[in-house]
Amino acid sequence: MNFKYLSYLLLIATAAGSACFPHPFVMWLLIVNLLTLVFYGVDKRAARHATSRVPEFTLLLLGFAGGWIGAIVGQQLFRHKTKKQPFKTWFAISVIVNLMVVAGVSWLMKDLFL
Repeated sequence: MNFKYLSYLLLIATAAGSACFPHPFVMWLLIVNLLTLVFYGVDKRAARHATSRVPEFTLLLLGFAGGWIGAIVGQQLFRHKTKKQPFKTWFAISVIVNLMVVAGVSWLMKDLFL
């Protein structure tokens, strides 16, 4: 199974699905964090059984897309990717960039909600 393409397909489906709810941003965050948590579990299982792994770029992309809370939970729950460098550094950068993007978009769109 090609996890990279599966994750892209699931992110597109998540975006489309979350748009159907009254609070699409909240639904996006819930679904993408759950999806990220599942992918960390799948990758840990694949690591134990020496099967096809989820690429690190895919895990980073899921975290950057808003799933970094699910990634942190997955790292702790599955004891996975907690010590590996440079993954930890790239993950921290992706979280910071995600927070900056969300803050910037929120600041630009504040007039729409006031």
